[in-house]
Amino acid sequence: MSSLTPYGLTCELLEQPLGIDERRPRLSWKLSSSRRGDAPTAYRLRVAARPEDLDDPARLLWDSGVRQPELPHVRYDGPPLQSGTRYHWRVSVWDADGSQAGEATSWFETGLLHTDDWLAAWIGLDPACEPVADPPRDDDRTDRTRPLRPCPHLRRAFRLDGRPVRARVYVSARGLYELSVNGHRVGDDELAPGWTDYRERVQYQVHDVTGLLREGENVIGAVLADGWWSGYVGFDVRHQALHYGPAPQFIAQLAVDFADGSRRLVTTDGTWRTGRGPIVYSDLLMGELVDAREDVPGWNAPGFDDRGWAPAAVLDGDVTSLTATADQPVRVVAELPAVSVEPRGDGRHIVDLGQNMVGRVRLTVRGAERGARLRLRHAEMLDGGELYLANLRTAEATDQYVSAGGPVEVFEPRFSVHGFRYVEVSGHPGPLLPEDVTGRVLQSATPPAGEFHCSDEMVTRLQSNIQWGQRGNFVSVPTDCPQRDERLGWLADAQVFLPTAARNADVSAFFARWMRDVVSGQDAEGAFPDVAPQVCVTNQGAPAWGDAGVIIPWQLYRLYGDVRVLERSYEAMAAWVEHIRRHNPDLVWRARVGKHYGDWLQVGVETPRDLLATAYFARSAQLTGLAAGVLGRKDDATAYEELHRSIREAFVAAFVEPDGRVAGGTQTAYLLALAFDLLPEQLVPAAVEHLAADVEARGRHLTTGFVGVSLLCPVLTEHGRADLAYALLHQDGFPSWCYSIRHGATTIWERWDGWTEERGFQSAAMNSFNHYALGSVGDWLYGRVAGIDQEPGSVAYRRLLLRPAVGGRLSWARAYQETPYGRVASGWRLGEGDVRVDVSVPPGATAVLHLPAADGAAVREGDGPVTAADGVRVIGDGQGVLAVELASGDYRFTAPAPQETAGADSRRRPV
Repeated sequence: MSSLTPYGLTCELLEQPLGIDERRPRLSWKLSSSRRGDAPTAYRLRVAARPEDLDDPARLLWDSGVRQPELPHVRYDGPPLQSGTRYHWRVSVWDADGSQAGEATSWFETGLLHTDDWLAAWIGLDPACEPVADPPRDDDRTDRTRPLRPCPHLRRAFRLDGRPVRARVYVSARGLYELSVNGHRVGDDELAPGWTDYRERVQYQVHDVTGLLREGENVIGAVLADGWWSGYVGFDVRHQALHYGPAPQFIAQLAVDFADGSRRLVTTDGTWRTGRGPIVYSDLLMGELVDAREDVPGWNAPGFDDRGWAPAAVLDGDVTSLTATADQPVRVVAELPAVSVEPRGDGRHIVDLGQNMVGRVRLTVRGAERGARLRLRHAEMLDGGELYLANLRTAEATDQYVSAGGPVEVFEPRFSVHGFRYVEVSGHPGPLLPEDVTGRVLQSATPPAGEFHCSDEMVTRLQSNIQWGQRGNFVSVPTDCPQRDERLGWLADAQVFLPTAARNADVSAFFARWMRDVVSGQDAEGAFPDVAPQVCVTNQGAPAWGDAGVIIPWQLYRLYGDVRVLERSYEAMAAWVEHIRRHNPDLVWRARVGKHYGDWLQVGVETPRDLLATAYFARSAQLTGLAAGVLGRKDDATAYEELHRSIREAFVAAFVEPDGRVAGGTQTAYLLALAFDLLPEQLVPAAVEHLAADVEARGRHLTTGFVGVSLLCPVLTEHGRADLAYALLHQDGFPSWCYSIRHGATTIWERWDGWTEERGFQSAAMNSFNHYALGSVGDWLYGRVAGIDQEPGSVAYRRLLLRPAVGGRLSWARAYQETPYGRVASGWRLGEGDVRVDVSVPPGATAVLHLPAADGAAVREGDGPVTAADGVRVIGDGQGVLAVELASGDYRFTAPAPQETAGADSRRRPV
């Protein structure tokens, strides 16, 4: 009996989305089976308005019929979907024997699909009488370019003549909002609606509030904050005021359905009332001040007298920018208890949370007098036992609480977020206990997708640091850093780190949504920006930065099989390549290079910038051609293939010597030439030798910056020098990954020299201790140390390439990863004279496994010889590698240990 079973059902990359606006949403699922060799031979999709209708052919909205397996995403092809409607769907699969096997059911719900569906208006405070925060006290900053505002409170009371059978609220803000119904918070989203290019789109959320409504009086309440809309964003003080608008605005539409078929709509309009509450101000960068004495009990519940509140102003009726949420919201994903609290004797306490994190603090206050003010300052590092604050630049990162005088009070900011490990608490009455301070970790709630583990404690810490860097910087957009006055979506950082990010979490929806902002930021000449959404940094994109507009869509296609992101990005991809070609007819990219950051923060060397730029020009032309081929644009594919070939020739002529030396001689110069396949075949061995010689000459230290670091270990391993890759991995002298770990790092630093024993802290002008770009080595940990990769030309891990590189100081390593086809696992362990390799291949995928075997004939799978194993076919044996082809299933191989681990690979391919 087959055990082939679908799981992980998604619609538009999300599990049971409540409110999508795609007219032809894509349905996806993964597969599991306990039977070796199992594989899907067919599937069938059914969509209906009610779950019971899925079994009634006459009531189905759409039946795909029995189809052959295809890419992971199947587009709905039934009648037009209706707004605000839940649809149920079922996937059934047939196994390798052609027998019907398992099935699974899920649902999705549409949002407001048409502009005319919106009857609500944008409301807020009347700009003519907008209040500002109370004057700052002595301990407040007074050099801001503009004042901070109180957070408006909005309410609307209404009556229902009966209990609803269904109620949905469609809600958003220009700014940030927190919604409540009858005094109960709605949902658990944080920093909603998130940051998008507000000039183009503002996301709205949909919530099921059926259980919160009642017959009789009801109240909708909302608290607003400036957020990214009208708060402090970025680092340029000249642009700190009003990136998008002068003050936050709110929009909501409540649809209430009753058993008799009637519907009641409650929308934002001039009947809403507005007042003030305890939040004196709240800003993402500056912090939040709450005066608990100003709390207004019951303001968002029935029975409150709001006659003293002012009418809300109707500000705007334009709803064309509203779009349904397309990725996971920001949520509190973890809590960190304090590991130590040190009193300072002057009313201050230094709290250590043990982990550099992003979020906020929940503080329990005991016995404070009414009017007592507590202050929380946040920092990533200590300097002489005190907070190191210089690297925050103009970001205040300070939260304050004025006590109402209760015996026990709890303070937690609502609309501010900080990057920190240490908190200085001032003004707390009496001793501060560790249990009184909890770190609340915020992150875009991308689903976990993989884990990597190994025998070396330092490498395990490196993987943890990579994950924490990802967690802290994936907050609505992929930011560069979470602590200082910047927090921008830098494109190069994102493109070099995306392969690593996709190992740790399912970031398909997160990046596909962000790519809309990247495309929106493209200018009329075809140049992508350096940051998205585009604020502060307004120049045309630099090499490796602007190229992310091409590289990321292609990566999302290869990693997840996402054709739609290619469809929506292709014209912009082509425009970028044409922009470069138009200004560089000799195909060496020297003109229109933006700020041209080069190999940002490389150490002690200078990679020629025109070399780096031309390498990326070639890469973008190549990938645009491949995207054209996927989309059926044959003429474009041919043209960009020819352009790539010509750029390659220009690169060799300009930068490569006959002996295989590459201009500049830096590690990154060789890595780009090798990884992007820009060298003639006969020069590759010499170039590898030059690269290896440089690593050796530097005492097995790296020199790479943001651009080169992701290529370093993969290229060395691909070309037979995994020994050097492992040496760099284990290196704990400066500069190296482990150097920062040896000095207490719990996240990836922005700079290799963020702090050194000789110099202490680097310049505070740019010194983040939570920056993920240099953590892009994580892709190699999964892909070669543990061994999970895919064949060239494979999409969504359909054809796996499992190549564990046994070596270094490791005695074992293992990883698993959720792919669009299901869970893949690979791991190895050295024994007494042998090596054991365990792998798992999901149904629907196939795999080629390279076993590090000294003697292929002695390899066993399970209890028998590999040549007799079910689901295994030997396809190659030589150079210490036994290649076998695997069907789906779980396998355990044992082989005599190779004399030299992590040696030469039998294949060469571009990274």
